[in-house]
Amino acid sequence: MKKLASLVALGAALSFNAFAQTPAPAPAASEKAPTAQQSKMKTCNTDAGDKKGDERKAFMKQCLSAKPAKAATQQDKMKTCNADPKAKTLKGDERKAFMKECLSAKAA
Repeated sequence: MKKLASLVALGAALSFNAFAQTPAPAPAASEKAPTAQQSKMKTCNTDAGDKKGDERKAFMKQCLSAKPAKAATQQDKMKTCNADPKAKTLKGDERKAFMKECLSAKAA
């Protein structure tokens, strides 16, 4: 009888311990960083302003399907810098310096 009581007490203690050490719940969705699509949706919603109905649907469709602007390639930068009227008037080291500065400038 003492063995049975001991086993029941041990079982109760183990089951209580198992419940006491449950892991913390996962963080709520609002605590996680938003995905790229969620950020885009937020931006488009803000830009939509007070548009209603079909006008809003069309705007949101266009806004959400828009691709982000790609960075200018080196070739694009060369075209832009060479098209600059100042580049056409410069020669030698002055042109090299201008082109170096123009090509290293961040795209607008």
